[in-house]
Amino acid sequence: MKRNPLYVVGRIVVIPIFKLLFFYKVKGKHNVPNDGAFVVASNHLSNYDPVLLALTQKRQIFYMAKAELFHNKFLAKLIRTLGAFPVERGAGDGKAINEGEKLISEGKLLGIFIEGSRSKTGELLRPRSGAAIVAHQMNVPIIPVCITPKNKKIKVFQRVTISWGKPISVEELGIKNGDRQEYRYASNVVMDRIKEMRAEELNSRK
Repeated sequence: MKRNPLYVVGRIVVIPIFKLLFFYKVKGKHNVPNDGAFVVASNHLSNYDPVLLALTQKRQIFYMAKAELFHNKFLAKLIRTLGAFPVERGAGDGKAINEGEKLISEGKLLGIFIEGSRSKTGELLRPRSGAAIVAHQMNVPIIPVCITPKNKKIKVFQRVTISWGKPISVEELGIKNGDRQEYRYASNVVMDRIKEMRAEELNSRK
């Protein structure tokens, strides 16, 4: 899959910087196929999260980003070049979902932070339905990702683990009619996988 040249260059520049600032390690990197469309659903702890995920996969991930980041014209152009596009949080943004579905139809990775916003406490929040909706409507699997820092919050010079889970098929999500209850169930299926990876990582540190 061809990547944006600016994205490639940015990744090369940022990797050594983040290796100095964050003692990050990766688990399950091989669970992401080399090609094909997938929704990448991760928990969300900090503004560093999109970068950390990008550094652990060679394939470019395209993210739904909060609309406030696009108010500055220069910043908007930059982050659009890097693959981000705006979403109005809490508004059921159909335009953002349509743009996400377009990326999926092109065989790309669509990144969605399943909780909808950053966790201020470091604990996992209630999952939102966006990832399940896109997965169902576009008939693509969801790859769960768990970001697990040392002390619940991501800080420089502290260990953080990015765990990539095996893709969850549309059948496993249990969506047939596409109603609100099914989307809620599917979102919990994904979040349960994220919880499992988090528990596994925390247990390995004992």
